[in-house]
Amino acid sequence: MATYAIESGQASVKRACRLLRLSRTAFGYQPKKKAEDPIITQELLALTEENRTHGFWKLYTRLRNEGFLWNNKRVYRVYCELKLNLRKRPKKRLPKREKGMLVQPEETNQCWSLDYMSDALMNGRRFRTVNAIDDCNREGLGIKAGFSLPAERVTEFLDEIAGVRGYPHTLRLDNGPENISSVMSNWAAIHGVTIQFIQPGKPAQNGYIERFNRTYREEVLNMNLFYDMHHVQAITDEWLMKYNNKRPHESLGDLTPWQFSEKLRQLAGAVH
Repeated sequence: MATYAIESGQASVKRACRLLRLSRTAFGYQPKKKAEDPIITQELLALTEENRTHGFWKLYTRLRNEGFLWNNKRVYRVYCELKLNLRKRPKKRLPKREKGMLVQPEETNQCWSLDYMSDALMNGRRFRTVNAIDDCNREGLGIKAGFSLPAERVTEFLDEIAGVRGYPHTLRLDNGPENISSVMSNWAAIHGVTIQFIQPGKPAQNGYIERFNRTYREEVLNMNLFYDMHHVQAITDEWLMKYNNKRPHESLGDLTPWQFSEKLRQLAGAVH
């Protein structure tokens, strides 16, 4: 404002500073470049070229260790002038999750649960699986293995299941990056599926799929050596058929998932 008033001829320097209560010394101050700034610039650029992921304090410590005794404020000023500041990725804040009671649905397709697991091939390469079950009869709806399982592949996997049995009313998920993505939320909105997120750090709220994962880990992943992804999928598909058709569940009255589904259909027919 003082500069504008002076340059437009409306006031002298003395009058403009007095009206704005500004010191004439402060108004006329021009920061002087330090003689050592070019050396600091050179050293900083050399370090950042060698270590692109190091932040200011790491670089400043390196300079001190190499014998340079510059003040950290001076180094930081040059660091900012060179625009070497690293961008921080803010942690994505999750909306508040309400505690959901783990209640067995009375009918199939009311609520599915989804979760992820990981293991490794014989050559050491890691792979993941996405597992889906129906909470009503604990039926394993499907398991898909892959080196990468982004949200797009997960929604395609759910579409394949829904093509056979229809879409569920609710899908219970944890707060993994694939699950909180816009791809998953858009998929749910298109197909009229309500997503129920569990609270962070509370896997017991997704207890049905966690118990399923334990069985899959003990009976498949821990019991086999896998050569490639085709081998993983083949063994998994064979085990899933046995799990749904032959393995009794104490929680289902020692019935298999498919037997329990048949029992529900008979009860529904008797009521009608």
